[in-house]
Amino acid sequence: TKMMTLYLLFGALEKNTISLDTPMITSVHASEQEPTKLSMGPGASIPVDTAIKAITVLSANDVAVVIAEALGGGSEETFAAMMTGKAHELGMANTNFHNASGLPDLQQLTTARDMALLARHLAYDFPQYYHYFSVPGFSYGGRSYASHDNLLTAFAGTDGIKTGYTQLSGFNLVTSAVRNNKHLVGVVLGG
Repeated sequence: TKMMTLYLLFGALEKNTISLDTPMITSVHASEQEPTKLSMGPGASIPVDTAIKAITVLSANDVAVVIAEALGGGSEETFAAMMTGKAHELGMANTNFHNASGLPDLQQLTTARDMALLARHLAYDFPQYYHYFSVPGFSYGGRSYASHDNLLTAFAGTDGIKTGYTQLSGFNLVTSAVRNNKHLVGVVLGG
């Protein structure tokens, strides 16, 4: 889910409607998200650059909502509709987004094929931002956070994408590797 949240954010960056140093403000709704999160209080500000790292490295649910509200006119629901519209535009026919974080929601559905397609679009539609998916860590509010994606160091050629976990969906991984000029994307859902 956060891959599509970032896809829309990268699109806004490309259109210059925001910049990497644009501050985004945390709402009460965003601050109330379940962990994993940065635990930002209402009114806290986070620049877009740090927000991207909080998503790719930590998978911060509160930051996903901050992004959603910033781009969705203050509404995560509106942003989720934007996410679904973009998914269908990209050919992700079996995907429906109902939130920006991927927290459990029975109306939120996808397939491994659709996630592989999204990963490919992230790599080729936004090569200037794709490096964020291989960031090993970042700092915010005096704390340091390390990536959950162990393949970045354990499998030669891995250039990132996204891990995820909820009790309902299990462990999920979309990973990308490049070797000998061949780019492969693998997806595991429900591990």
